[in-house]
Amino acid sequence: MAKVGVPTLLCAVVLAVIFALWYRSEGTLSIHSIYTRRREMYYWAVVFATFALGTALGDFTATVLHLGYLASGIMFFFIILIPAAAWKWFGLNSVVAFWFAYVVTRPLGASFADYFGRPHSLSGANFGSGRVAVIVAIAVAILVGYLSVTRRDIQRPDEYEASGVAEVNDDVLGR
Repeated sequence: MAKVGVPTLLCAVVLAVIFALWYRSEGTLSIHSIYTRRREMYYWAVVFATFALGTALGDFTATVLHLGYLASGIMFFFIILIPAAAWKWFGLNSVVAFWFAYVVTRPLGASFADYFGRPHSLSGANFGSGRVAVIVAIAVAILVGYLSVTRRDIQRPDEYEASGVAEVNDDVLGR
């Protein structure tokens, strides 16, 4: 197996094991049901595992598969559309759609960050990793500030109830 393929496969297995343990222990993977310390620990384990997987997978597609960072980023952009389309038009479970998209955000972001930060000799745009990190940090701060002020990311109670999550949480809480 290719040198970079082993870390990618290992990260994917670790992530799958965390999801399996979380589901076996809690009976749900919904982020709307994270209200215990144990569920929060599972959530953060998934977050850390997806960071590792995203970096490994982005590097794998760019270097081992020889797609380059830009082509890898574009590929992951189209892959992240799959759960949205499957949820909207084919009834994919919302929890599965969320986690599918969440996992793909990591190689998507890593591929584009590597493309902009790496030198031309490594198929990059040669802006430098530091410059890219500062630009991304500023963009995130602006977006978080925007959402904090506008509260556009807050789900209204009627939307929450219509999503079916309220019933799931009521069942879990014994209401």
